[in-house]
Amino acid sequence: MCTVPRRDILADNLIVGLDVGTANTRAVVGEYNENGVLEITGVGVSPSTGLRRGVVVNIESTLASVAAAIEAAELMSGREVKEAFVGVAGANIEGINSRGVVAVTGRGREITREDIDRVIEAARAVVIPMDREVLHVIPQTFIVDDQKGIRNPLDMIGVRLEAEVHIITGSVTTAQNLVKCVNRAGFKVNRLVLQSLAAARAVLTSDEKELGCLLVDLGGGTTDVLVYAEGAPYYTSVVPAGGAQVTNDISIMLSIPMDAAERLKRESASCWLEGVDPEDSVVVPGVGGRAPAETSRRRLCSIVQPRMEEIYHMVRERIEKMGHWRHIKGGVVLTGGGALMQGAPELAAEIFQMPTRVGNPITLGGLVDEYRSPLFATGVGLVLLGAESIQPELRQAQRGPDRGGKQGQVNQAFGRLSDWFRKGFF
Repeated sequence: MCTVPRRDILADNLIVGLDVGTANTRAVVGEYNENGVLEITGVGVSPSTGLRRGVVVNIESTLASVAAAIEAAELMSGREVKEAFVGVAGANIEGINSRGVVAVTGRGREITREDIDRVIEAARAVVIPMDREVLHVIPQTFIVDDQKGIRNPLDMIGVRLEAEVHIITGSVTTAQNLVKCVNRAGFKVNRLVLQSLAAARAVLTSDEKELGCLLVDLGGGTTDVLVYAEGAPYYTSVVPAGGAQVTNDISIMLSIPMDAAERLKRESASCWLEGVDPEDSVVVPGVGGRAPAETSRRRLCSIVQPRMEEIYHMVRERIEKMGHWRHIKGGVVLTGGGALMQGAPELAAEIFQMPTRVGNPITLGGLVDEYRSPLFATGVGLVLLGAESIQPELRQAQRGPDRGGKQGQVNQAFGRLSDWFRKGFF
């Protein structure tokens, strides 16, 4: 018998995702309704001026952006935010695959949670520089006595247990500076989560993960790359180029300020020349008192397309160099602000030679029109991952002190397994 009503437990858990990007900071507030269903009840956006290519370069500007984004989300949701799951990115992110092997020590050679913990620890025992830290250790697959493709080896019988994992590392100072900004803004950091993992949680389907797919998160300062195969991440990388470079090209070629170039990019730019009408024109704002001028939209496209092609080629070259291109059978998914540019999926399909779609976050209810955009993929993903991380605690509170009987033992085992997955992921 549950000693605490479910909706009371859920109501106390406000889940906030904070996506601190190079161009904008976005906060997404999620909470459970009276039926125990997770809904998005508030979003907030604030321009970022304290980051360069995903890395904090100005503490004061960044914390001001964080505070403004969360305040806007608080006003929309009507709830006070105290802590958040924070996305981390930047060109210093690296992913490596590793394998661990241990002997099964349980009674009757039955694999226990302790055996799984030990093999994960063995797999994560890789040498990394002193200035880097492990952000995530994500199990890909387990092998029990040469039997491959096992997702959950708990309670199986075996002599030798192996685990293949994906380890994601990042810069210690980058993470510390990001945490410092959030803390000084008056909020607690629940966990740091890789932004591309959060975006993948929000936009990828289970079929795409199983088949193998490529997620390309087109951000302002960087482009995050994540390759899924057989349901788990196999390759993580960050390309140090994004929408800011496109804006810079427009600014230089048309001799206009960066803010005007950014506005022109968002409102009129296309990176697919075949989709632009030769008769279309755009108004280029004047500078220094000069009158605005008119230019063809195809000229604007001729400035934007080469840079977008370069970014896509860099992504493909990195994946091919590491030998992971063969894993991608389910196509390419674009997300982030760059995915909204006209022609972005068509150009990607041509360069990657694969079906390509724009990834919008899944519908959770609540403010659907506000967050159903690639811009909020990371924020919504952070809320989803945060909700999954607190589920074992909610189940524990729901079960209460009564753990007797066979069902109680099953619940305990399930809770332990969930805890392990939660620890491994975060």
